[in-house]
Amino acid sequence: MKANVNENCIGCGMCAGICQEVFEMTDDGVAKACGEVPNGYENQAIEARDECPVMAIDIEE
Repeated sequence: MKANVNENCIGCGMCAGICQEVFEMTDDGVAKACGEVPNGYENQAIEARDECPVMAIDIEE
């Protein structure tokens, strides 16, 4: 499973708050995904995607 944050990100930080193992905030104030979702964090990554207020997270399964 692979996660990606697209250009729609507004930097709210919700994804990093839900799953810091996959998402982090950059110095530019937007989120960045680590790419490959570590084993055991798939559900948290999906929750972060579903909670994103601007639908900026894409997950490839």
